[in-house]
Amino acid sequence: MIATFLTSQPMHEATRVTLVGMLLDILLGVGKIVGGVLSNSFALVTDGIHSLTDAFSDVFVIILARIGRSEPDDEHPWGHGRFETIGTVAMGVLFFTTAGIIIFDASQRLLNESISSAPETPALLIALVSIGLKEWIFRYTLVVANKLNSSLLRANAWHSRSDAFSSIAVLAGVSGAMLGYYWMDLIAAIVVALIIAKIGWGLCTEALKELVDTAVPQQRRQQIEQTIHESDEIRGISGIRSRQSGGNIILEVSLLVDPTISVSRGHQIGEDISKSLKGRFSEVNDVVVHIDPVHEVPHHMDLTQEQPNNVQILTAIKQQWSGLLSDEEIESIDLRQDAVGVAIDLRLTRPSVSGTLAKQLHASLATLGFVTNLKIYTKVFDDTNSH
Repeated sequence: MIATFLTSQPMHEATRVTLVGMLLDILLGVGKIVGGVLSNSFALVTDGIHSLTDAFSDVFVIILARIGRSEPDDEHPWGHGRFETIGTVAMGVLFFTTAGIIIFDASQRLLNESISSAPETPALLIALVSIGLKEWIFRYTLVVANKLNSSLLRANAWHSRSDAFSSIAVLAGVSGAMLGYYWMDLIAAIVVALIIAKIGWGLCTEALKELVDTAVPQQRRQQIEQTIHESDEIRGISGIRSRQSGGNIILEVSLLVDPTISVSRGHQIGEDISKSLKGRFSEVNDVVVHIDPVHEVPHHMDLTQEQPNNVQILTAIKQQWSGLLSDEEIESIDLRQDAVGVAIDLRLTRPSVSGTLAKQLHASLATLGFVTNLKIYTKVFDDTNSH
């Protein structure tokens, strides 16, 4: 029942988990700041500021997630997923800004103030409660993010995890300060800032890769190729291009098929491949398939050699057949250029050709590297003048 709800109403679920996290961040932020002031812990105060920035980012997530999940339109035919990506970058910048403020303030206090009093016991209790609650909201948000395949929700989940890590640093700093190492409370605040900065760097790096259309990882590309090759009608893959948008993958694949199939069959093969890729990989949102005919290249052919002109080709062919056919038996030799060489249509005046002669005619052309195919047509018996 829950899974059905998540699948049919992803936006409601994303909004719900974000609102729960936002409410928790507000309560923790206010509690940490008040508790830090009353318990004489600067580390806890800065951790409370961190929690309030989480609440602000939650509002950001709700707005951008709604935009990013909206349907494609004329101005955005590929959807609005990049709005989520831009939001992820903004959140990364927010992390850096928060980290910079904390580091500056803690450094000023550490260098310019005389620390003579230790934090009190309530600071320890508040830090412990924060660790437990932020770890819970992290896991809850990450489950929903993976189910909806939302990069923005993943970013928000890790933002919650960063608050849990920072509370661990606060716990250690407060404990050390209570043992007489007063400076540890400020060091804990700096550690909190470094944790925030590291996560911000990771978010910005991944989001910027998406914005510059970085291809999917090599391992995922290989899995995509394996899925395509599962179709017996695919002769080869001439190209794959990929890019990401809001946690989704957009693919453009060029596939080689039998050149004798109909256009409608080629279109159906493309549709089947598209459905197969979307069914196998949940993050694949759109697939553009190009169907191209494959040209079989004989093993003996050297494509690096310059191809002769038609007069040279005809001369070479007649020389090869000189002992097999007379000039009177050859009605015409038609040459057809294809992508890799020359195909020959041989029309004879005789009514039939034995299997042995046909094999000999084919074999005699094996030394001509530019010949790709030979078709033999015989003279149909005409009795219109017999009456």
